[in-house]
Amino acid sequence: MSAPLWTGDKLIAALGAKPEGAVPPVVTGASIDTRTLEPGDIFFAITGEARNGHDFVKGALEKGAALAVIDEAHAAEFEGAGALAVVPDVLKAMEHAGAARRAALKAGIVAVTGSVGKTGTKEALRLVLSRQGKTHAPVASYNNHWGVPLTLVRTPAEVAYGVYEIGMNSPGEILPLARMVRPQVSIITTIAPVHLAAFASLEGIAEEKAGVFWELEKGGTAIINADIPQSELLRDIARSGPAGQIVTFGESPDADVRLISCALKADMSTVEARVLGQSVTYRLGSPGKHIVLNSLAVLATVQALGADLALAALALGDLKPPAGRGARQTLQAPGGRFTLLDESYNGNPASMRAAIENLGRLPVEGRGRRIAVLGDMLELGPSGGELHKGLAEPLAANGIDKVFACGPLMKELYESLPSAMRGAYAPASGALEPLVLDAIRAGDVVTVKGSLGSRMGPIVKALLARFPAVPADD
Repeated sequence: MSAPLWTGDKLIAALGAKPEGAVPPVVTGASIDTRTLEPGDIFFAITGEARNGHDFVKGALEKGAALAVIDEAHAAEFEGAGALAVVPDVLKAMEHAGAARRAALKAGIVAVTGSVGKTGTKEALRLVLSRQGKTHAPVASYNNHWGVPLTLVRTPAEVAYGVYEIGMNSPGEILPLARMVRPQVSIITTIAPVHLAAFASLEGIAEEKAGVFWELEKGGTAIINADIPQSELLRDIARSGPAGQIVTFGESPDADVRLISCALKADMSTVEARVLGQSVTYRLGSPGKHIVLNSLAVLATVQALGADLALAALALGDLKPPAGRGARQTLQAPGGRFTLLDESYNGNPASMRAAIENLGRLPVEGRGRRIAVLGDMLELGPSGGELHKGLAEPLAANGIDKVFACGPLMKELYESLPSAMRGAYAPASGALEPLVLDAIRAGDVVTVKGSLGSRMGPIVKALLARFPAVPADD
């Protein structure tokens, strides 16, 4: 059995709930999804865009949930079904419990946001801080209105460090999430043309992201990318809030945490940096210039928390890209091996260019080709078409041999490419999938990338299903 996360009585009080049935002595986890629920979890029956959690309450209890949180409108429906916590609003109750857990924490608390690089930076922080004390961070990209409070509820009371990712799709979303987290350190990785459908300008995106600085604990540290045009705007906002220290990172000569040099390789990088006057050289286990720059923000955070900088730099050598965000696998095709890079979780102009650059660094074997399988980058507003066509330049500059594309926006790019570079186009990923599968040959290096809504993940799954994995030591 897992260690207790909450006592039942404290959880009921934090939820502001009326208990129905026996209150469990302890709760060992928290869930909003019966597919991943473990015995002993509390189940929150939140209402999402597609489903109402109350449809799964009985299943959660049958699977061993210690407690189910339901709203008053459904109380009669579940009378006698098991241990229940009845509240006016399930999501609000989860927020209340998350706030209660945050208030009880004596940990170093970090908030990470930015247009690109949030999840990778969060995972790097999880890695380096866990080598120095018990650390909690969200699974996957739990960074929205339900992901942040759920992650807080899941945070063990005795952690030394807590890392929380904060995202947004539209105005007004960052500030309330940051208010729940109340970080001591807040990072903005970068500002990029993402969510332009909801914002008039990149400056508007920067101002929204800067909500993480307004909710810093007094005297906390704001960490800002020194290399972006919005850097000074972000610094001005940070100066206006409770931050006691502003730390910048990047290649700029005036950056507090400055990249001196880096050697970029297909599967890793070596980095020389100066961290607030201290020279640090380290190996970075995940490839890409963007990862190098975000690692500077990680080291800035370590310094701000008073953790061991040398130990953190050493740990970065073990950093690996997660599934959907650059995970690399060697697969067996007829006649030989090929390499697959799974970048299918998200796509925007900045991350797309980074993925293309990394693809260009990877060597091919024999008759192999560098192949980019690309889906639409969404939420770019009226400039979407031009931003897609703009990828032609990095594709050519990085020696990409073939492009397979799907979606109405990627059609703009595909039709602008020279005929020799065109692999195939389809209106949607499902139609593109067999064309990609049939095109693979030994020696190829294949990157699959697009916004989550463009459904590039199934193409990755199809590749993994058709072509067996080659063991790492082969």
